Amino acid sequence: MTVAVTRGAEGFPRRAFTVDDIRRMIDIGLIGPEESFELIEGEIVPMQSKSVAHDKVKNALNLALARAVGPGLYVGVESTVQLARDILVEPDLAVIAQSVYDADPKSFAQPRAEDVLLLIEIAVTSMAYDRKVKARLYARHGIREYWVIDATERVTVVHTGPAGEGWSSIVSHQADEALTCDAIPGFSVRLADLG
Repeated sequence: MTVAVTRGAEGFPRRAFTVDDIRRMIDIGLIGPEESFELIEGEIVPMQSKSVAHDKVKNALNLALARAVGPGLYVGVESTVQLARDILVEPDLAVIAQSVYDADPKSFAQPRAEDVLLLIEIAVTSMAYDRKVKARLYARHGIREYWVIDATERVTVVHTGPAGEGWSSIVSHQADEALTCDAIPGFSVRLADLG
């Protein structure tokens, strides 16, 4: 059996995990239900705890999106999205095709990139990670639209047009500017209005 290897930040080799490895670890209790992590190119990355500013923006934006999406769409809060056999992410918010959730509720079915219309990461301390590592991953796997929101300053960086490991358009919006998403007709929100 060949074991995939990745390199840690310090340059040493590490075993690269797959989604199937994660499923087995969950099944046998090695990873508990209370643990929050992402699988990024084979590496298990623990998630940071959330701040009040983060949760305030996430909850208000979730309500705005939930009111705007039509039939056939679902707003996922920290829903797991599988981008590849070695990548599982949990964006703060995602607008996802409802058909993904019509499967057996006991299954480990997760949305894939093609099921996602919009991914949103809300950051207080992880802006650089979300704008570099996550943006590269999301572009490479064809996520249509990706927002990174600075929860403190309420500035949103909107990425559209995935192209390789980059984006054809990256635009910053201030809190008082309207945010729209082509995949959600009629949706418009200003972060300044969210309280």
